[in-house]
Amino acid sequence: MPSRFVNLPSVDALLRSPDTVQMLERHGRVAVTNSIRQELSARRSTKQVHRDGDDMASILQAIDQRLTVLATPSLRRVFNLTGTVIHTNLGRAPMAEVAVEAMNDAARFPANLEYDLKTGKRGDRDTHVEGLICRITGAEAATVVNNNAAAVLLVLSALARRKEVIVSRGELIEIGGSFRIPDIMKSAGCKLVEVGTTNRTHAADFESAISPKTAMIMKVHMANYRIDGFVAEVPEADLTDIAHAHELPCAIDLGSGTLIDFSSLGLPDEPTPQSAIANGADLVTFSGDKLLGGPQAGIICGRADLIKKLKKNPMKRALRLDKVTLAGLAATLQLYRDPDRLTQRLPVLHLLSRDVDQIRAQASRLLLEFQKHLEGLATVTTQNCLSQIGSGSLPVDRLPSVSLSITPATEQRAKGRAVADMAAAFRALPIPIIGRLSDGALLLDLRCLEVAEENALLEQLHSFASIYDLHR
Repeated sequence: MPSRFVNLPSVDALLRSPDTVQMLERHGRVAVTNSIRQELSARRSTKQVHRDGDDMASILQAIDQRLTVLATPSLRRVFNLTGTVIHTNLGRAPMAEVAVEAMNDAARFPANLEYDLKTGKRGDRDTHVEGLICRITGAEAATVVNNNAAAVLLVLSALARRKEVIVSRGELIEIGGSFRIPDIMKSAGCKLVEVGTTNRTHAADFESAISPKTAMIMKVHMANYRIDGFVAEVPEADLTDIAHAHELPCAIDLGSGTLIDFSSLGLPDEPTPQSAIANGADLVTFSGDKLLGGPQAGIICGRADLIKKLKKNPMKRALRLDKVTLAGLAATLQLYRDPDRLTQRLPVLHLLSRDVDQIRAQASRLLLEFQKHLEGLATVTTQNCLSQIGSGSLPVDRLPSVSLSITPATEQRAKGRAVADMAAAFRALPIPIIGRLSDGALLLDLRCLEVAEENALLEQLHSFASIYDLHR
């Protein structure tokens, strides 16, 4: 061994150090031993050996930091102060406590997932949610899969493979992750038949497109965009009449799929599965983790004979929900039995319907604390702003809100970089704070900050200055 390495402690010496005991208890002998070897190897390769020998304490500290990084999960809680309530990249809808508790129990203990407690025989996992979905929507039957894209794929694959599906040209949507209706049709083995134009589609367009090869008519809700001006579309009831006159099913994909009348909460109108079923839809698909407020799931409800065909399709098994998700979805759906208290018990509806005056009062409470901890680093003020619902729901509608506007104290020409550094520092906090950049400032929209979470957010600010220095 070259002489410059002689003063490095051995692996065994580091393992026997009293300061290693806690690391061994937290991480285990294998992980600690591997980290010791990695740290020593790194010091050899970078020649980080002092003339008088490496300080064992500094080596152990580096090993502890290495182990802490490895043990920190990449999926972490964050503060969503972006102003987008149902943020796809931040996990979409926060769930109700009763749903979280139900999921914990399902994960921790054995459960009657596919076991009929009355008969003692094998059961169907869909029964845990099917009755609830049917009572809420008015559908004859229901089934669930792992997301709404899977729900649409299953419907098309099971009912229209090697056949034609008619869709209005103005409804050939693309959602996040490049999910496109034409692509999903192709994946399901269907032939897409486009009718009408981008802005106007009439009943006659559907009538003239029906052929012996037609398997169904499909309507797709324009969830993440709007076409205004000289427009026309065929109402759901008329579209289902056309389909039924030709003995075809009509499927409606709602995307977000709220289960309540949003206008009753002072929110913009959004179509519901109930209205689609009432208008004659044979199948309706929608998400569980958006406006519904539950875990990620794709819900399909409608005619019993069609749901039976979906369940028999081999793809259904590949797309089915696990027991934890089913428990959370069932608990969420139970909340809809008491609509009068939904906004208090379902977080997503509570956040969407928060009164702007309450948010303004919250901003006033937080302002002084932010100004104190960011003194000399930035100017902090309150600013009226507009939040959005998110995840493709009501894309053109905005909700009045209030944000903390943070402008770095730096020269104008460097503000762009400084505000990016400041945003990075907020993301580096123990519980990352995610805001949005706007006109050289970082906006922390407070619509999604529950009052009960204020202290957890403020407690982190004492370390912000040191973290910000690392990012500049």
